[in-house]
Amino acid sequence: MYCRKLIGTIFVLLSLTISCFAQSATEASVAGYLKDNDGNALVGASISLHDHTIKTVADEKGYFKLQPVRPGKRMLVISLIGYKKKTLEINAVAGQTAQVNVTLERAVNDITTVSVFGRTATQEVNQQAFNVTAIDAKKLYNSTLDLSHALDRVSGVRVREDGGLGSRMNFSLNGFTGRQVKFFLDGVPMDNFGSSFQLNNIPINLAERVEVYKGVVPIWLGADALGGAINIVTSNAKRSYVDASYSFGSFNTHRTAVNAGYTSASGFTIQVNAFQNYSDNNYRVRVNVADINTGEYYPKQWVKRFHDTYHNETVIANIGIVGKKYADKLLLGMTMGQNYAEIQTGARMVSVFGNWHRRGTTVMPSLKYQVKNLFVKGLDLSLTGNYNLGSEQNIDTVGRRYNWLKQWVPNGTAERERSMYKFKNHNGIGTANLSYKLNDHHSFLLNDVYTTFNRTGSDALFPNDAKYDQPKKVFKNILGLGYKYDYSERWNTSLFVKNYKQTNKFSQSYNPSGSWGDVAYRNLENTFNKMGYGLATTYFVLPNLQLKASYEKSYRLPDTEELFGDLLNLEGNLDLKPESSNNYNLGASFQTKLHEDHRFSIDANLIYRDAKDFIRPLLNPNQTKQTNGNLADVTNLGVDGEVRYSYKRLFTAGVNMTYQNLRNNTRFEDGQKVESPLYRDRIPNMPYLFGNADASLFFHNVLKKGNSLTLGYNFLYVHEYYLSWPSQGSQKLTIPRQFCQDVNMVYSLANGKYNIAVECKNLVDNRLYDNFTLQKPGRAFYAKFRYFISK
Repeated sequence: MYCRKLIGTIFVLLSLTISCFAQSATEASVAGYLKDNDGNALVGASISLHDHTIKTVADEKGYFKLQPVRPGKRMLVISLIGYKKKTLEINAVAGQTAQVNVTLERAVNDITTVSVFGRTATQEVNQQAFNVTAIDAKKLYNSTLDLSHALDRVSGVRVREDGGLGSRMNFSLNGFTGRQVKFFLDGVPMDNFGSSFQLNNIPINLAERVEVYKGVVPIWLGADALGGAINIVTSNAKRSYVDASYSFGSFNTHRTAVNAGYTSASGFTIQVNAFQNYSDNNYRVRVNVADINTGEYYPKQWVKRFHDTYHNETVIANIGIVGKKYADKLLLGMTMGQNYAEIQTGARMVSVFGNWHRRGTTVMPSLKYQVKNLFVKGLDLSLTGNYNLGSEQNIDTVGRRYNWLKQWVPNGTAERERSMYKFKNHNGIGTANLSYKLNDHHSFLLNDVYTTFNRTGSDALFPNDAKYDQPKKVFKNILGLGYKYDYSERWNTSLFVKNYKQTNKFSQSYNPSGSWGDVAYRNLENTFNKMGYGLATTYFVLPNLQLKASYEKSYRLPDTEELFGDLLNLEGNLDLKPESSNNYNLGASFQTKLHEDHRFSIDANLIYRDAKDFIRPLLNPNQTKQTNGNLADVTNLGVDGEVRYSYKRLFTAGVNMTYQNLRNNTRFEDGQKVESPLYRDRIPNMPYLFGNADASLFFHNVLKKGNSLTLGYNFLYVHEYYLSWPSQGSQKLTIPRQFCQDVNMVYSLANGKYNIAVECKNLVDNRLYDNFTLQKPGRAFYAKFRYFISK
């Protein structure tokens, strides 16, 4: 029933979007391309009417569209730093789009300035003082990558999964993992988006770019992130478009994505993003297995996963207005999704399940409001709010014990813990961002993020069990104040302070009488209140050589799943304390070219982290679930870097490497006077040396003008690392060194309107491992078809 409603909603919204493609007959618009004398696109150029009533900027192709324009003769003003301003007259006709293609001449006196002319939005992000890497997602639209696997190719990043499509994911950034790194969608925290909307099931086509902030997080994101943040930026273009794709491949995997938008000349806009994923995840794994009836032992057997089907369907719809004096953007939105996930293993491969599964839904209304020059010039306000009404359900009702041969024997009343527990998290987030630019040198920012969480639920199998009535509530507020000083194009510095506050309300069971089976609950409450601060500065030594430095005293408050568990393979821990870290970053970026044809770029970063009460994943006492615990003191001294080369528009290649020396710096544990045997041990189950290499060949006008062929290669390397503490036990358990190679071919027709891609992942079928030796898929083949149109 829910699936039919979801599909119906998607259908109606897409129909409405496509039907809006006809432009209003009473309004006009102006569109065109901006280039320099060499034919290069002028990215970021400003286009406005002479009276400044409306304006826009050119995109990465130099394209712009200005609307709504009152019919009649109008003066168009085009400007870009480093080029001569140009003014021209256009004749705007009602119901039509005036086409204007303009060439700007370079301003000779400005050629030696620091500004990099025509930077894309992605390049602009990389030029910030923060240690940040921005991925241009548009270049990956024809791949079958989701967002998590695109990020896995960034220096300093490791994405670790428990299995195939839809499996639980652990994100690592410069040694900080999981919830120590925060995720945002257009600057809005994703903490409450639910299991139907996770990084490893979101198609890359949803994003325009992805920003990776390492260590120090900008104040406008307003997060309690210990080790960095990921901001997914979706398209903000005021145009009408449809981008639809479908892919299929190994393990009966099917993925669909549709992104559509319409913006009228009057400012009315509607945006729809819909996607689905399905996979049986029945890939082979190599395990030791015993016949469940005879006990006969079969070591190192290849078997197929048999209970790991996953599917999810999600639609995000926004409707509203843009480009008004009272609202640069006002959008009402709704995110709806559902997912189904079978559970094949526990935290290790020795636990095998055959019926246990989980379901989840997302029903999340939202509001976004932005206005510039509120009351006075330079004062900008942004407000967002959302509330997730969805639910999650854990279903474990079959009393069987399975092995990898799909054999089973009766085993109590459940595979792990009998349950049909269904719960809602009642999770809401509100953000407010107020910025004021006093002049060209001084600007201020005030940011506040408030989060509420209240888990309620019941179990039809145990309707009178009091444990389901106990409070599980979290209230969190992050308040930040920032100041930025722009001395010149060559140097700027940002300072900020943050207040972190969280209140947790929960209960603990106890035995009031001492009699067996007598259980009562006492309600408890704890509050954390911390102050953090930081700075970031950058200086251009040369126009093509940038230096960066940043520092932050950051805090990260325990999140709801760490406190209460996820009812799958993560056990909650109510005794967790906030973790803190002193994060230091030094970075340098250099770009150069030889004879216009050969271009090089080099980026290098040195990082140091000194974390207290570090929250890290552990195995519970019977090693069937993961849990989390505080480690008193952890340090990390690391480096990462990337080198890239390109030749004309024909070839590009790059390599990046990351080394992180993550050490236990806890000398004495629990008041002991004897030095801990784990002191200065490398943190286990954490890759410390890894990297990526990639290369692409581009062939233009293949078979027909406007058609192109791209051949791509990607290589992943992860060095061997310890599974458990190196100083414990005589036999050192390790996760072996890993290689993974992917190849792909993309053929685009009609200047990218039609696209066909084929990929082979894990080309030589290496065995790949992640969390606690959980095996990932072997060699797999995929094909993708994509259609794109924009006007």
